[in-house]
Amino acid sequence: MLAALLVVPAAARADIFTYTGSDGTVHFTNTPGGDKRYRLYIRGNGWSGRPGSGVTPVPPSDRDVARYTRYDDWIREAATLYQIPEQLVRAIIRCESDYDPRAVSVSGARGLMQLMPETAALMQVRDIEDPRENILGGVRLLRILANEFNGDLELTVAAYNAGDGAVIRFSGIPPFTQTRDYVVHVTRYYRRYRTVPDPTEASQSVD
Repeated sequence: MLAALLVVPAAARADIFTYTGSDGTVHFTNTPGGDKRYRLYIRGNGWSGRPGSGVTPVPPSDRDVARYTRYDDWIREAATLYQIPEQLVRAIIRCESDYDPRAVSVSGARGLMQLMPETAALMQVRDIEDPRENILGGVRLLRILANEFNGDLELTVAAYNAGDGAVIRFSGIPPFTQTRDYVVHVTRYYRRYRTVPDPTEASQSVD
């Protein structure tokens, strides 16, 4: 079970804090009010683009076209479990890692859905390198963000990239070139996956 996210107007500080209760319920708030159970989850300062300390980036390198259908069962499982469109999950994976579970970003995000280790732990991912767990954790995060932004596709996608705190702070898609380009690319692939039945064909580069 996921507790509802508590947010305030964008003018306020947009850091998000969390703790997990004894029953496994994950609680989120932007106003911990001195409750020491909460720890910082997402800092509301947006995407920095700076390499993480001690991180060795690993760009996607899998060129086998079979990768586009290799994880179908787990994508469908996660999409069904968290009620997120399968095509959106595919679009995120295509833009994040190009379906290469070995990919590591400059900031240390890993796997098919490029989860930061701290976020993966919060999403109850035990092995961030495991493709199925990585997909489930990433889609769980998408569900949280979709709830927070009332199902708004572009805001949900922007928050996946830059953090929900940044979206709240800027009252919309943050003015980061990387994030704005990311939203364009993900939504473009999302539309393509919705109109082209073959995942392999749909995964090919689009204009």
